[in-house]
Amino acid sequence: MTDWRDDRVGSAKRGENPMTLARMASGFAFIGDTQFLPGYCVLTAEPEHDHLTDLDQTGRARFLLDMALIGEAIMEVYSGDGLLRVNYEIQGNTLPILHAHIWPRYAWEPEERRRLPVGRYPLDRWSDPAWAYDDEKHGERRRALAAAIHRRMREEGS
Repeated sequence: MTDWRDDRVGSAKRGENPMTLARMASGFAFIGDTQFLPGYCVLTAEPEHDHLTDLDQTGRARFLLDMALIGEAIMEVYSGDGLLRVNYEIQGNTLPILHAHIWPRYAWEPEERRRLPVGRYPLDRWSDPAWAYDDEKHGERRRALAAAIHRRMREEGS
């Protein structure tokens, strides 16, 4: 049996990806595998494309709007935790599928980290089990985040 991590979008379509927050107009919203910045999410295009420029103008606008809806949901759910802003990144350097990272940034982050892109954090933040998503630790907020995303999609009409 294939692990859901090997095909995140396919496993989300089959209802087998436990990290799925919502099926959005442009793809799937997922809670991040790592939560060293609580509320970190990823939006993956569906159908899959390699680049934002592979989408027509309407598709690009939809993907970017969905990114913003996720960011708004993060701001709602994590606002009481010292949230300062939300950063949005589309890179595609490792995974050759159009996806966006939506990173909350907090007042409690060390100043030297907060002023730099999240990618400048030590690499262990992505692989250390201490920072990994854990439903017992993060599940309540994950559910609140999913509800906030769904509410925003309804309000927006998607």
